[in-house]
Amino acid sequence: MARHSLNLPKQLKQQAETWAQQQGVSLNQFILWAISEKMERLENQLDDPRFPHVAYQRGVAGQLTPKIRDTNIRVQTIVIAHRDWKLSHAQIAEDYDLTDIQVRDAWAFYQAHRDEIDAVITEEEILEQTRA
Repeated sequence: MARHSLNLPKQLKQQAETWAQQQGVSLNQFILWAISEKMERLENQLDDPRFPHVAYQRGVAGQLTPKIRDTNIRVQTIVIAHRDWKLSHAQIAEDYDLTDIQVRDAWAFYQAHRDEIDAVITEEEILEQTRA
């Protein structure tokens, strides 16, 4: 494996070290993991360009999950809050510290990918019932 030195800004390096420690990996492993995820996303063009505030992220089990970009909030969370809990987009934005545009983009993403999101919600509901 080739060696490369990186000149990371001090704050970014500290954040990366913190996340690496929380994940139980070295800083090098964490950086390699982050670059690999970014490369995969670029190569596969997984994100739907019609929805700039939504990005797919790969979970621990390898499953791709659409989330509000730069957050850890899943699109399905927005869907459940609006559809099942009857929260308005403004209430969701306030409760989850999002902008109205982020919430509306997530809802529009859901409308375009309804089958995919509904299937995940159903799977999780079934898992919850079997655990109870």
